[in-house]
Amino acid sequence: MSKNSKNSEVARTIIRIINESKPQTVEQLVSLARERIQVPEQKIMETVLRLQSEEKIKLLKRPPPTSPNLLAYLKTEQALWYWITIATATITAAIVFTIPEDLHPWVYIRYVLGAIFVLWLPGYSFIKALFPMQVPIKLPTETLDTIERIALSLGMSLALVPIVGLLLNYTPWGIRLTPIVLSLLALTIVFSTTAIIREHQIIMKAKK
Repeated sequence: MSKNSKNSEVARTIIRIINESKPQTVEQLVSLARERIQVPEQKIMETVLRLQSEEKIKLLKRPPPTSPNLLAYLKTEQALWYWITIATATITAAIVFTIPEDLHPWVYIRYVLGAIFVLWLPGYSFIKALFPMQVPIKLPTETLDTIERIALSLGMSLALVPIVGLLLNYTPWGIRLTPIVLSLLALTIVFSTTAIIREHQIIMKAKK
């Protein structure tokens, strides 16, 4: 068998193992490959790196070990989305109350963040609380999962905001800027906190 044929066989075997067995680490992939083909470990590693450089396979960076402590988990990179969501909501609320509508051009910052605050954050945090890890739809790629989450977040925001306005209409505060902003801020914080707690619990359960 020629060298090129042998290389092609190793590459096909590695891709087949990834599709069928879905190894979690490179070590597992190499071990499974050595069981099927009699080639040195170094040769398998070289083929894996070549396939990655040719974008035929994708090696993901292993996430850091998850701490059983929620407070420690909040300091990890995996919880970055939580802090971005809380910071964006809080900053937007502060800007809405501090920048008047006639203060140009700063008012455009208020408009942009306000649109995100109303059309994105409530629905995103709610969907994240319901489905912390992934949406419950079988999708072929992570990209589609992201698109699905974006669509669900926008749709849920459009559903939640009118409900908040309707409920405020029956309160002494009424439908005014301050109660609406504070209500949406509270919803975002509550849903996001629920989501990060559930995400941590699911990850810890999966590691047991």
